[in-house]
Amino acid sequence: MVAPPAEDEAVLACLAALEAALAGAGALPDSLADVPPRTLEAALEALAKRRAAEALPLVSAVAERGRTKDARKAARRVLYRLEQAGVTLPRAAPKPVVQRGSEKALSAWVSAVDGSGSRAVWILFEGAFGGWALCALIVNDQAGILEAAGGAISKKRLEGELRSLRESQKLPWVEIPPARATALVAEALALHARLGTEPPTEFSRWRPFFADVQPPGEPEPPQIDDPALLDHSRELLDLPELASWFLDPGDLQSAALELLQAQESRLVLSDQQKGEREAAIVERVVDAAFTPEARRLWARRLMEMAWIFDATGRERDGRLARATAGALLDGARAPRHLPFARGLAERGLAFASEVTLGRVSAAQVSRTPQRP
Repeated sequence: MVAPPAEDEAVLACLAALEAALAGAGALPDSLADVPPRTLEAALEALAKRRAAEALPLVSAVAERGRTKDARKAARRVLYRLEQAGVTLPRAAPKPVVQRGSEKALSAWVSAVDGSGSRAVWILFEGAFGGWALCALIVNDQAGILEAAGGAISKKRLEGELRSLRESQKLPWVEIPPARATALVAEALALHARLGTEPPTEFSRWRPFFADVQPPGEPEPPQIDDPALLDHSRELLDLPELASWFLDPGDLQSAALELLQAQESRLVLSDQQKGEREAAIVERVVDAAFTPEARRLWARRLMEMAWIFDATGRERDGRLARATAGALLDGARAPRHLPFARGLAERGLAFASEVTLGRVSAAQVSRTPQRP
């Protein structure tokens, strides 16, 4: 038999606790655990009469999550009487047979960074409904995403693609943590936002995969653990991965012409004087080219390549790349005194001279990133 709701002080106290819960976040009061079932039922009945449909979520919560079996039964009896009176909660929509999950990056691979700042990025995703999808991109540190391709892929086909890639590529193609790869793409998207540009239309299918990914923060400048390494920094340019690294010849045409004129001058100059004249031209090129922004750009490329060198077991090359990056980021060091920076300038001047002499076209040696 249900306890009388109006006179019973215990019912009133329980009703007050339920009212407070209803006015708050709707969580079940801990005090309900000690309320006798008859008292709880009377309080729930009174709450339902007072609040009608507004009370239903709380009564339903007690029916589903009450601390005791008797408490849940009491709440279900109140719900039954409310249903008989025509007061019901809307029925929840049935759950789909296949639940949609979220896309998850499973594996990733990257290539080396080329002289224009471009690299390939492959990311294997597990789709929202299961299955695999391979996102294949070309990203550039000055222009963002240049190319986008890919689609659904099986394990067998993926293994074949990777095997074919490693056999055909002369330069490293290494696996990296998926989070690092997705952050690189997020960084490219942030660059598009700053530049006011858009990725290629083919990327639209992949954009949702990166909706919640944040770009990496500014990396800490590498420590130069051995300053003597910097004397060997030009050796980096002899590595196959850095064969395409040089300053853009398109920016060096006037300096290249001056260099050619100095080399062909009819003035009687000693080899030392010629060398000093050419060195002065190179120093001016380095001073003009290595602005603070350019120093950060080349340093970041070196840090990315240091990761590649480490991943392929070339510890010294990695140390050399990091030390050179640290020197570029050190505002107290003049790039003109860094062999690596001078090497980039000299190589760029050599190509600019070839353009001036008509031996190669400017487009062939341009370092400006281009979409296909």
